[in-house]
Amino acid sequence: MKKFATLLVVGAVAFMYACGPSAKELEEKRIADSIRVADSLAMVQAEQQRISDSIAKAADEKKKADSIMHQDSIKKHLIKPAKAAKAAPKKAKK
Repeated sequence: MKKFATLLVVGAVAFMYACGPSAKELEEKRIADSIRVADSLAMVQAEQQRISDSIAKAADEKKKADSIMHQDSIKKHLIKPAKAAKAAPKKAKK
């Protein structure tokens, strides 16, 4: 009876071991997970790039609109044009 119980335990252990995934299945799962993570990272980076491009475009459009509004204000004499930068005075020779 003792041998039969030992055989039963060994059989149960072998059965449990056989039910698990094989090394090939584990490797395929690892590769699939790494591909999924890489795709997720690429999507996040693309979204960040899209956002930064959108912000840069909006800033550029605002700069252009401000410049046009400034020129219109000068034409309507609402503000005075900026004075040109003065040249540094030349030193007199002795």
